[in-house]
Amino acid sequence: MTKTAILATLLTPCMLLSASCSAEPSGETGSTAAPAGDAGEPVSVLDSADFATRSFGTFDEPWAAAFAPGTAMLFVTEKSGTMKFVDTATGRTGTVAGMPDVDYGGQGGLGDVAFLPSESADTLGSRTIYLTWAEAGEGDTRGAALGKGTLACDGADACAVEGLEVIWRQQPKVTGRGHYSHRIAIAPDGQHLFLSSGDRQKMEPAQDLSNTLGSVLRLTLDGAAAPGNPFADRGSPSDQIWSYGHRNVLGLRFDAQGRLWDLEHGPAGGDELNLVERGVNYGWPVVSDGEHYNGDPIPAHATRPEFRAPAIGWTPVIAPGDFLFYSGKLWPEWEGQAIIAAMKPAGIVRVAIDGESAREAARVASENRIREIVEGPDGALWILEDGSGRLIRVTPG
Repeated sequence: MTKTAILATLLTPCMLLSASCSAEPSGETGSTAAPAGDAGEPVSVLDSADFATRSFGTFDEPWAAAFAPGTAMLFVTEKSGTMKFVDTATGRTGTVAGMPDVDYGGQGGLGDVAFLPSESADTLGSRTIYLTWAEAGEGDTRGAALGKGTLACDGADACAVEGLEVIWRQQPKVTGRGHYSHRIAIAPDGQHLFLSSGDRQKMEPAQDLSNTLGSVLRLTLDGAAAPGNPFADRGSPSDQIWSYGHRNVLGLRFDAQGRLWDLEHGPAGGDELNLVERGVNYGWPVVSDGEHYNGDPIPAHATRPEFRAPAIGWTPVIAPGDFLFYSGKLWPEWEGQAIIAAMKPAGIVRVAIDGESAREAARVASENRIREIVEGPDGALWILEDGSGRLIRVTPG
């Protein structure tokens, strides 16, 4: 595979002004809003000759990926309910047994996968694994679920999740098949996990602390409300909430300073990168820098300073999949920057962080939507295309 196969098409002014957020089930509805211009500087475009790429096969609606700490084994979830592994050192692949029953449809299905960094070893053996998925409820309802189990692999030739049990459920289960979010971030202290819980396209519950929709949650490693949460005095499930007023958080990561950030879809315009802090209200659906899909206006963040505004926003949106904070191993000049998987315009968006603010530094166009991006042990970027998508390793050219 040549290096032009994924990164050949440069962004043009038309692409920068194009609609974002596809109406496909795995994305969101498009926007035709004008650019916000909040990056502050002209966007630079990376030439595709700067990269070398190699394909490691094709996956069916991949949604998330994670390396088992200490290994070259990458685990990939597929939305329909399958998880596969790739030995990135040899190219060998396999399917992981023991997956939960998922409610597949729309944006729902098997979601995120995460491991405890403290359980790091150069052989897989047995280790804790976390999974999220869409779970059916009574009637025509469904909600996100978080499960914990043990990943057991026999010489990397066969893997299974054993003893998987649900340790958290989104409250309440509602109708529809959108905005589950269900991204996992293990805290730097190794004692807590953070979980994004989307607004399920119901909007108003994101301002209601009596449910967990439209929130970022702070939990123990066993899925209980973590002590010290800001709304613990209100009882369950408010005691799980760390922050609220979120829409559809599809990226949740800690930076090198131990600060938590989220990446979330806006409506028609208004995608956001937020610094997530204890007890803070991020304003959805009261404020947004986008508008409703039917064209109805939403008050901008600037009109309501009591809500936290994003560090950076995008209108037209970039339809983000996931993101990471880069280590600097292969691209030293990128150290500490957010590297974002974008679905429309398809490509990679690089964002420089300056304290609590951010600015877009560059974009690289891709011929296909990018759903997931992770960093490998050596600093290589691993990207998963959306839909029937390839797994591609990206290194400096």
